Amino acid sequence: MANTVLLGQYLETNSIFHRLDPRTKLLGLIIIMLSFLMLGTFLSYAVATFFVISILLLSKIPFYVFAKGLKPILFILMFTFIYNVLFTKGTVIWSLSFLEVTAEGLINGTRFVWRIVLLILLASILTLTTKPLTLAHGLEKLLSPLSRINVPVEQFSLMIVIAIRFIPTIMQELERILLAQKARGYDIAALKLPQRIFAYIPVLIPLLFTIIQRAEVLSNAIDARAYGNGKGRTVYKQLQFQQLDYWVGGIAVLFATTLILLELGGL
Repeated sequence: MANTVLLGQYLETNSIFHRLDPRTKLLGLIIIMLSFLMLGTFLSYAVATFFVISILLLSKIPFYVFAKGLKPILFILMFTFIYNVLFTKGTVIWSLSFLEVTAEGLINGTRFVWRIVLLILLASILTLTTKPLTLAHGLEKLLSPLSRINVPVEQFSLMIVIAIRFIPTIMQELERILLAQKARGYDIAALKLPQRIFAYIPVLIPLLFTIIQRAEVLSNAIDARAYGNGKGRTVYKQLQFQQLDYWVGGIAVLFATTLILLELGGL
């Protein structure tokens, strides 16, 4: 299960994204994601999809990695689609008792699911092509101006990166607990969907206990290495923008501008 999680993993494929400065990837990701929030027409969705697929190809990461990574959020995608289909007012195309399916609901549900998938795939490129420590250093550099107003930038950057990095670890612990229950004759996967949802509630207690234990061990490890508040710490590899970073940053801005113009033009 941990191997099916996109966020928090790193894969070395020697692509152009692996060679980019983490600040370029962070800023480019923010710019493109903000433009994705404005998607509304079919043409803009098609352009955004083509752009994301191109990025996936350039990352040289196999497509099955992304396909497996979307499995854990299938329930969220299904819930989002069904909620929009059933609770969006409009032209009714099918009804059963108090349930009504509208044409506007189908369109909105498809748009929301489509957008969520694009955003997740785009965000996964950041973690799949950037090492956690490099990502933390890049985030710290971007937020460094806030340190002038006594914002704990170093601690905030470390906290964000650790949270992202521990997503696969948490999923691995969940898988271990489920395997332990299965070995005792209790297979949650064999239950029906409504029963399966409630069956996960008892799993949360040992999972939370394990997460707290890991957090305590990590805290002790950080203290043992005298990390402190992180201020004034040096790094072996200094970040420096290259020509490739400027090209990629310009493409990100150009693409976001194109999407905005498509929306404003109503195409």
